[in-house]
Amino acid sequence: MGGQDKGLVELNHQALIVHVLRALRPQVSEIMINANRNHDEYRKYGYQLVSDELAGFQGPLAGMAAAMNRASTDYLFTCPCDGPLLPEDVVARLYAALDEQDAQIGVVHDGDRLQPVCALIDCRLRDSLSAYLNGEDRKIEHWYRKHRLIQVDFSDKKYCFQNANTPQDLDTLSRYLRDPAQ
Repeated sequence: MGGQDKGLVELNHQALIVHVLRALRPQVSEIMINANRNHDEYRKYGYQLVSDELAGFQGPLAGMAAAMNRASTDYLFTCPCDGPLLPEDVVARLYAALDEQDAQIGVVHDGDRLQPVCALIDCRLRDSLSAYLNGEDRKIEHWYRKHRLIQVDFSDKKYCFQNANTPQDLDTLSRYLRDPAQ
């Protein structure tokens, strides 16, 4: 996307973050937006803004850690800002799987691959995540594997985890949003 802030890239005349927020509102009690630039733009949406606490771009885990440090809930649901088709039941299904399997982290598996940023994480893992980030590794899957992890099958909604990484992806998502039967 040429270095653009993907959350603010427009899809059908609305920023990608708007599509994600619309999907999240009925599923969670609190929303935080993790952003490290364009703060004034993100504040316009009316939700708590959380920036990474680590210097330099440290990747998604740094944003998760910052949000966990500010969360007032027992669990933190994370998702990318460029996935506008988020399922209406993603949080409930992840929570049910966590509860059933006594897991600490539930991650979406779309039938083909893990969607590591789309996860429900027990906030009691904040110290573990902080310690992990004090090391050299930044791989989400490596930190996940240190805990009771469950991969939750969303192969029935695989299309919901398409990301807008290129202008062609935006075109595909735009067509889908206009006519889901395509």
